[in-house]
Amino acid sequence: MAREGRPRVIKASGRREVIMNKNFIKEIVSRGGLVIYPTDTVYGLGCDPFNASAVRKIFEVKRRENKPLPVLARSLEDVKRIAYMNELAKRLAEIFWPGPLTLILRRRPTLPSEVTLGRNTVGVRIPNHEVALSLLEIVGGLFIGTSANISGAPSPRTANDAIAQLNGSVDLVIDSGPSPIGVPSTCIDLTTKPPRIIRLGALSISRIRNILREVMV
Repeated sequence: MAREGRPRVIKASGRREVIMNKNFIKEIVSRGGLVIYPTDTVYGLGCDPFNASAVRKIFEVKRRENKPLPVLARSLEDVKRIAYMNELAKRLAEIFWPGPLTLILRRRPTLPSEVTLGRNTVGVRIPNHEVALSLLEIVGGLFIGTSANISGAPSPRTANDAIAQLNGSVDLVIDSGPSPIGVPSTCIDLTTKPPRIIRLGALSISRIRNILREVMV
């Protein structure tokens, strides 16, 4: 569904502007469209994670080959629809969500294998951003949450940064100004023993390690 030229841009300082455009947004997403949108960390590129065709377009647009796609969720109940949460995951979610921590969890069969490239794990988080959460509410609580860039290129902090990389390949841009944090989330794999930090990001590693020590004693 992606079109040539500059995509439609919705300016949204908060929930109100997103809700005002909810019918248009739902139409774009239901037809398999791709959306650039703000989060607390960087701008994301998303689609309906249950639409296999749209998911494949994300990989094509990003020129991404062997790396699964993360998923953003509106609530813990939404996370539990696609992933299994053990006690450690629940504790970390209680402390750090909504916020810039991605947890790698065991995938439920309900999530299409196209998202995870056939792997039995998935990266999930709840963002701390009013516009992102409003978007998630409109689209059913779950949305692909990869950064809106060409794989290997800098993660975009603004809508214009994202458009510069992906212009002509997406259907809608929600512009909420610069992302507050400006760097990707910290990512920790909870499917290994012990848990493994696989990406340094917005959260302090020492803080996460302290929590892990407390929980795993």
